[in-house]
Amino acid sequence: MTLRRVAVLSVHTSPLAQPGTGDAGGMNVYVWQTARELARRGVEVEIFTRATSSADEPVVDAADGITVRHVVAGPFEGLDKRDLPTQLCAFAAGVLRAEALHPPGHYDLVHSHYWLSGQVGWLARDRWRVPLVHTAHTLAAVKNASLAAGDEPEPMLRQIGEQQVVDEADRLVANTDAEARQLISIHHADPARVDVATPGVDLDVYRPGSRQQARAELRSLGVDLADDETVVTFVGRIQPLKAPDVLLRAVAPLIRDGRRRMRLLVVGGPSGSGLARPTALIDLARELGVAESVTFLPPQPPRRLAQVYRASDVVGVPSYSESFGLVAVEAQASGVPVVAANVGGLGVAVDDGVTGTLVDGHDVDRWTAALDATLASPEAVTRMGEAAALHARRFSWASTADHLLDSYHRAVGDYAAAQRRLDDAARTARSAAVGATARTRRWARRRAGIRA
Repeated sequence: MTLRRVAVLSVHTSPLAQPGTGDAGGMNVYVWQTARELARRGVEVEIFTRATSSADEPVVDAADGITVRHVVAGPFEGLDKRDLPTQLCAFAAGVLRAEALHPPGHYDLVHSHYWLSGQVGWLARDRWRVPLVHTAHTLAAVKNASLAAGDEPEPMLRQIGEQQVVDEADRLVANTDAEARQLISIHHADPARVDVATPGVDLDVYRPGSRQQARAELRSLGVDLADDETVVTFVGRIQPLKAPDVLLRAVAPLIRDGRRRMRLLVVGGPSGSGLARPTALIDLARELGVAESVTFLPPQPPRRLAQVYRASDVVGVPSYSESFGLVAVEAQASGVPVVAANVGGLGVAVDDGVTGTLVDGHDVDRWTAALDATLASPEAVTRMGEAAALHARRFSWASTADHLLDSYHRAVGDYAAAQRRLDDAARTARSAAVGATARTRRWARRRAGIRA
């Protein structure tokens, strides 16, 4: 069967939002980039997401073959991601109403991202009689097993919701083999229904380039980066889960010891539980006595972010949990080595000892030692950066889309076969019922002495 049109559900964050602040992150990039690749293959993609501003157009033709629909569900602002379960009914109604404007069979498949979307996808699947493919992106049980100090655990509501979606989805798509194993071990997913589609990187945007030229461009925009500085960079949402404080504490001794002129560049905005103390990282830099050597930038669009990576000597990814770690791959594609926590998909994203360093745990002294060793010599940094760029070429969004399409076709084929079995069973049951009714009537006639 040729896929014509896919409905993509991304309830809590729009692929049009700037990653790095609020709830926008790697999932936004994943949804947008895979939609682009599917559209290039002739599959129309309609993305449903919750409207978060009165300025959001109800329907946006985002690119050739890609439509983004902003569904009004609850107030535009002031809702935390944890409040959104209360708005799933309203969101589902908006999705179903949009489909109702089209002839039956408008969508061939539903692909939901994150458990909130899975709850709506489950309903749409039953209403539209098409298969549901689901990507979790993160799992509550995994996050709760490695919480940062003081961070809030994911609620039981989410854990139950995730289990329901795993049970109902026709196919599950994991980012890595490790995540696939977690779906099977934690949520008892049927291994035959789990596929792996490793995320990619936009290799046209994120590619190696001159560090000096990148720094010169950033200086022209008001970013204070000297050519003789050793720059360690953090990119991501500023919240305990992403552990920017660990990186700051680890870099501080290297700044103070004076062997290198160092700078920590932090690119991102407060998010999640980090919103409770939006200036916490700035305050920590002051407490550690390194505030003059720490530069904060807001989230950057892709081409500017690529320059940020190229301006760096090393990118740090100290997260407590990552289903994959797009930042690590983007940095490596830009020719920059990575020092990352050895958690989740980062073990796939980083080739330990070749393209960067994987650090077990979040002990600050261990992180300081890993950064110091990685930065041991300019030659070593250059060598790792060259290897990183080659390693990153393994990850493309075209490859991700190929694997997604394989999963989609399996889902459609299995769903159609299951529907045929159900229809056959229903016909058999109806035939048996008709036969039983006819026999009952004949028996009644004989009892009444009525000749047929």
